[in-house]
Amino acid sequence: MATRDALSLAREKGLDLVEVAASADPPVCRIMDYGKFKYQQQKRLQEAKKNQTVIQIKEVKFRPKTDDHDYQTKLRSIVKFLGNGDRCKVTIFFRGREIVHKDRGLMVLERVVEDTADIAKVEQPPSSEGRTMSMMLSPVKK
Repeated sequence: MATRDALSLAREKGLDLVEVAASADPPVCRIMDYGKFKYQQQKRLQEAKKNQTVIQIKEVKFRPKTDDHDYQTKLRSIVKFLGNGDRCKVTIFFRGREIVHKDRGLMVLERVVEDTADIAKVEQPPSSEGRTMSMMLSPVKK
């Protein structure tokens, strides 16, 4: 249809002539209410944004000499974070001469993996960087 004819038809109906596909040969246009179209598009974007979930990374810090009661408290935090669907970064901090005993830090991380085996999987294995050793846990899909 010629552009002039399409424009006159749109004016008769009180609507707009909107170009849908500019890259097509010839370009494709539709007769519609442009304001209503923009409104519906905005509502669709709003609905999609409302339904999306944001996954956060929570961090729990240990020391190589963390005692059993403190360990259990921090483990409960890890379980709570994973239960909420967040990823959890477990970090071991070495202070002073503790850096010599990296095996103790690795033992703590392995203990965390064993205790959370049913609800989490290791996303990033233990890695050492400077005075810290860390690993990433992510929740298991249900």
